[in-house]
Order: sequence, then C-alpha cells, then structure tokens
Amino acid sequence: MLYANSVALSRRKLLSVLMTSMGMGLMPASLGAAPRNRPVREFHLRAAANRAVPDARLSGPTDVWTYNNSVPGPELRVRQGDRVRVRVTNGLAEPTTVHWHGVRVPNAMDGVPHVTQAPIPPDGNFVYEFDAVDAGTYWYHPHYRSYEQVGRGLYGPLIVEEPDPVRADRDLTWILDDWRLGPDGLIRDDFGNRHDMAHNGRVGNTVTINGRPPAGLSVRGGERIRLRLVNAANARIFSLDFEGHAPTIIALDGQPVSPHSPKDGLVLLGPAMRADIILDMHGEPGSRFAITDRFYRGLEYQLSEFNYASTPLRSEAPDWKMDLPPNPIPEPLTRGASRHEVVFNGGMMGRGMGAGNSGGMMNMMRRSGIWSVNGMSVEGHFMEPFLMLDRDRSHVISMTNATAWHHPIHLHGHSFRVLSRDGIPTRHQEWQDTVMMAPREKIDIALVADNPGDWMFHCHILEHQAAGMMGVIRVN
Repeated sequence: MLYANSVALSRRKLLSVLMTSMGMGLMPASLGAAPRNRPVREFHLRAAANRAVPDARLSGPTDVWTYNNSVPGPELRVRQGDRVRVRVTNGLAEPTTVHWHGVRVPNAMDGVPHVTQAPIPPDGNFVYEFDAVDAGTYWYHPHYRSYEQVGRGLYGPLIVEEPDPVRADRDLTWILDDWRLGPDGLIRDDFGNRHDMAHNGRVGNTVTINGRPPAGLSVRGGERIRLRLVNAANARIFSLDFEGHAPTIIALDGQPVSPHSPKDGLVLLGPAMRADIILDMHGEPGSRFAITDRFYRGLEYQLSEFNYASTPLRSEAPDWKMDLPPNPIPEPLTRGASRHEVVFNGGMMGRGMGAGNSGGMMNMMRRSGIWSVNGMSVEGHFMEPFLMLDRDRSHVISMTNATAWHHPIHLHGHSFRVLSRDGIPTRHQEWQDTVMMAPREKIDIALVADNPGDWMFHCHILEHQAAGMMGVIRVN
C-alpha cells in the first residue's frame, strides 16, 4: 500500500489497536478458540536489511530485507490447536507489520496497518498471538508497502501440521519467488513504478526456490514426497509441469481438497496461492526429469529437476491414503444466502473505472488510482468498507474481472468455497483464500462470515493492490 497522509484513527480502530498492543488477540468462539491449556509455541522474528545471493551467476551478494537474516524467513511449524505467539522486532528504517496469510486470526492480529493495528515503528516491537485453528500451508509477510518489502525478501512459511497427517517419506516446502536484478546483480530499485502498476505487476528476471538459485532435487525410486508450494512473488504466476510425473493435489491454500490431478497436469499458482501435492517417484535409477514453468507462453524455462539416485528406496511407490482431514470451517448454505456483486476494473487495456464512468484509461490516469473495486480506487490505508456482511450468515459474492489481466483475489480472515467459474460449477468446490481470476472471468464464491471485523479484500499482485485494487469488507 501507499501511505502518504497521517489521519487520526477512528474510535473503533483505536480500540482495536489498543487491544492488539495489549495482546488481546483472542480467537472468536465461532472459530473454535483453543482452550487455555493448549501448548503455546513462541517465536521471534526480526526484520532487517541484509545480504543474499539469489542468482548463481552473481559474483557477490545483493541487498535484501530478511527475517532473522535469511530469505525466506524461518519456517514456523506448529501443530493444529497450538497457541502461536510471535514477537516481531522491526530493524528496518521504515515501519512494517506482519500479516499471517490465509490464517483465520482474530482481526486485531491480522497485520494491516491503520486498519487492524498501528504500524510497528523502526526499533519497535509487536506481539502477535492467535490459535492455529486450521491445519495447512500458510505464509507470513508485511502489509506495509508490501510491493517493496515483500519484493525485497520479507516473507516466510507457516506450517500447521495435522494431528494425523498423510504419510510421506519427505515433507518439503518450496517458496517460489522472482527478483528483478540489474546487470550489476543488485535488485533494481524501481519498485512501484507506473508501468508495473498498470500492467501485470513487477515480474522479475531471476527465479528462486527458498531464496536460492534452483538446484536439482535428489530423489529415490519408490519414494513419496509431500511438496508444499508457496508463491511469494509480487506478480509472477507459475504453472509447473513435472515431467514424467503425475502430481496429486491434496490441499489448496492450506485447505484439504479431494485428491485430484491438476488440469492438464500443470500446478497453477498465482501470487500468494499455495498447493500441497503428492509426488510418487517411479523413474529409473540415474534418470533426470525437468520441472518446467509454462505459464508465460514463449517464455517457458526449466525451474528445477528430479535427479534419481542409483539405489531406489523401494520397488514401487506406496499405496498410502492421500485424504486430509477437513478443517473446522462452517459450511455456507447457498439457498437463502445474501448475495453481493463485486467488479474489478482498470489497468491498461481495461474498460475504465466501472459502469457509467466513461473515459477509460485516460480518465484513470488523471486520478491517482489505476485499478478499482466496485468503482472505488483506494491508494491509502484509511478505508471505509465497500461491503457489509452480517455475521454468522452465509454469503455468496459474485466477482467479475472486467480487466485484461489476471488477478489473484485474496480475502483476509476467512476461507471461501469457489462455487463456479463463468456459471459452470467447479469440480471440487475447493476452499481457498486467494482465487485466480482470468481476464473477463466471473467467479462465484461462498462463505460464512463468522470472523468479525474489517477485513482486507484485494488483488495479491502487489502493484495492483498499491494502485487501487483493494478495499475493506466489514463483518458486523
């Protein structure tokens, strides 16, 4: 987000900030707050400027921003039902926050500056505390000037283990990212430029896995791997082809889904999206298989590869079950649900700011905002809700992407079922918190609004968010 002016917090928001600062982030009863005798897992994260080598071709490191001196930040791994307490220290020269992406936290713990908390000042501290009510693959990142803070390396995984996880020989996490590096190997300092904001965002020229240049993954025949994929890039969309292998998706955005093969065998991940996949290794000893990113037509490249050891683990892959237990999310009822319309507009080659607003792109360029939600373009942090949802009721939101670009749309504080795309019911009715919308596509989602507060609703191409494609949904 862009933060230009300081405006006094409303009484309601000030109360939320004060409650947050006192650590009163208790999970609402409707979300199944953990009893006080549950284990408490404590962590410390320090955000600071640092150095790293995201490209093997470089002769030296480049400037990055890190949690605990690493990109990505440390993997926070807890068990479902644990109480999570994270003390964040800000070693940056500017304010920051931490958002727990996809985690159904209390509103005061959501990490949105001036909406749910005051930003953490330089040399300041803040304690986030919440219950890990849902098992799954999540991640954390700033929500203050996120297009630059995330783009410089501030992110990390949060893994909530199931009490009875699916069986696998290895449980691996891959955080995918890309970096825009100049010829000198330094990160190009053109964050938030107008071209990126009006087009497809900041797509970099150097892709990393877990902050490092991709290397081949050593595997053994007969091995089963659970691979947790997280897209932490500002704007890059991944579509992964696992040559010679058939990935089975068992969770999306942390939420269990009926095990299935992805469409065309490609695992699609927009920015902020996650997928847990099962991979059974059945290659010959000594063989190699490419992992290729095929999203951008004509710009395909090999991301990594499987390198088979000379000795297999077993003669064939195991026949272990792949179904994950469901998380305690209330099921929305579409019959009788409140219905709402949301339209995303703007960008180059867009259709303007919405119905009744002529002038298209030239009209938008005369304003500060490039993108809009229901005709409103927000480029700050003091936002009045554009949508009001009655608490504990079912709601269906029909979203229309009236632009020429893809948008991964993220709702804070809730997961939702993806009901249909362009009027066609989805095959798996999957739970997600970030859903990819293709150009001109219409998607219906459904949820029970059981988590009270003001919740961000925005495109997770971070340049689009900063340029207006964001708003607040209030759960009363």
